[in-house]
Amino acid sequence: MRVVVVAGGTGGHIYPAIAIINKIKEKDNSSKFLYIGTKDRMEKDIVPNLGIKFVGIEMQGLNRKNIFSNINVLKKFRLAIKKASQEIEKFKPDIVIGAGGYITAPVLYAAHKLKIPVLIHEQNSIPGVSNKFIGRFADRICVSLPNSVNYFPKDKVIYTGNPRSEEIVKVRKTSKSKLGFDKNKKLVVIVMGSLGSTTMTKKIKDLIPEFNTKNYQVLVITGKGYYNQYKNLDISSNIKIIPFMDDLINLLKDSDLIISRAGASTIAEITAIGLPAILVPSPYVTNNHQYKNAKELMDVGACLIVKEEEFSKEKIIKEIDKLFDDKEAYDIMSKNSKKLGIDDSATRIYEEIRKLSG
Repeated sequence: MRVVVVAGGTGGHIYPAIAIINKIKEKDNSSKFLYIGTKDRMEKDIVPNLGIKFVGIEMQGLNRKNIFSNINVLKKFRLAIKKASQEIEKFKPDIVIGAGGYITAPVLYAAHKLKIPVLIHEQNSIPGVSNKFIGRFADRICVSLPNSVNYFPKDKVIYTGNPRSEEIVKVRKTSKSKLGFDKNKKLVVIVMGSLGSTTMTKKIKDLIPEFNTKNYQVLVITGKGYYNQYKNLDISSNIKIIPFMDDLINLLKDSDLIISRAGASTIAEITAIGLPAILVPSPYVTNNHQYKNAKELMDVGACLIVKEEEFSKEKIIKEIDKLFDDKEAYDIMSKNSKKLGIDDSATRIYEEIRKLSG
């Protein structure tokens, strides 16, 4: 099978795309891949380092605040379609797969015009602008969360889950004891995205001293740019503060609660594991999609939501204590979370790819 994959901008788009590539390789190791992304975002470094052929195309997203600046965006869109058409015709794929980011719109539109089957994957509860646009041209649309099916044509959409979930299920657990924690005590992980958060740093700094007398343990991952702001905190031995952790998903398998943002990757991780969560959706993202992601979990009893403006040390301590003191409620949340985690999501997507590509 010859496959063009396009996704860009954030890990939430790139890593599901890579998970799909890995599944295709697993099923058919003779497959050939071309990854198309932007010239100036994360994918330009991540993808070539994995040994996957990469082509960068210049493109930028729409500016919702200054509509006149979008004249230049439209020019880039037309040029990107032309460049994508050339790359696609040269590569001769059996299918073109998009996993989100503004670069997908011109590439998938070009594939559609060339009459090549198009499959897209949407990670968030609310589809992004590119997937909304390209949904009318796609042959199959796979979604990560159940309610997302309502945003696409019913004859095209299928609920598959996030392909990262299948990889997460197979990840080996890292014991909390490797970080110096007591393996017999509960562990709470607090992380506000891989880069951290300006607005949440002060709130978390205020919260940390409240853990000094608790009988559970806490790991705070600050983000590299914020770590120095935590250095002068007086903390007890049950608390550890680090800037970043490469294998966080491995540790989450030996954790008891996560307090985090509600991006697509986080949702995939916690539902694959069945990890109870207190989610603090970022209010700074397009269409408030993190809140919608979290609400899908909350509506089935799989998490608690605390809005950023409501986040306080008193509220968070109260919610943690309530969960840990009520084993039945804790176990129900874990089971409800696990129900949303589809452990064969990448395989489901592969089956749709196989049908389309023939």
